[in-house]
Amino acid sequence: MAAKRNATAAIVGAGDYIGGAIAKKFSAEGYTVFAGRRTADKLQPLKAEIEAAGGACVARGLDARKEEEVAAFIADADAHAPLEVVIFNVGANVNFPILDTTERVFRKVWEMACYSGFLVGREAARRMLPRGQGSIFFTGATASLRGGSGYAAFASAKFGLRAVAQSMARELGPKNIHVAHLVIDAGVDTAFVRDRIKAAGGEEALDRLAPDQLMNPASIAETYWLLHNQTRDAWTHELDIRPYGERW
Repeated sequence: MAAKRNATAAIVGAGDYIGGAIAKKFSAEGYTVFAGRRTADKLQPLKAEIEAAGGACVARGLDARKEEEVAAFIADADAHAPLEVVIFNVGANVNFPILDTTERVFRKVWEMACYSGFLVGREAARRMLPRGQGSIFFTGATASLRGGSGYAAFASAKFGLRAVAQSMARELGPKNIHVAHLVIDAGVDTAFVRDRIKAAGGEEALDRLAPDQLMNPASIAETYWLLHNQTRDAWTHELDIRPYGERW
């Protein structure tokens, strides 16, 4: 555990895998972590793990589609200690044939994966700009770069989030706010991904997985830490990461 910092890192979408790994990494580096997730009770294991390791974690229920909830969450994080890092990591990866993509599905996916990112990024900028420093990062996906069969809703939202990140980077970079978009071009080692592999190919498909063929959430967290520590003469705006065996 690194020395305590007078700073907070806010993770919106602090789920069991990527978001949780990011929270644990920044906590280990001395940040107080504000972890937001739709269901507050699901954050308790993460909070307990961080505190058992000597870190500090504030766990909050948060619907990132609600402007007032996002504003309050970011304001509380900044009031606790100066807000240095905000990471938007909300998912919404669903697959629907176009004829089965209802208006409700399309709108909800857009709200979760794009609109919410705009709200989080804007509120983070409001807190960081007066101090003239900070990092705002967005988790993207393969769908940020190209559409796929059955992914009209998800890809359009991820395309939009990428555009939000690009626009913010151009506007806020000259004001010393580092905005970056991380494209995770791979299957991440989660129960959800393993279940999908099993459903498609059975136990044999899982057995055929090579070591490190799926991306470890902790590796993603390390990448975000590296981005946060870049010097501003060589900031990365967009970074795509994938395992050694992933086709692209």
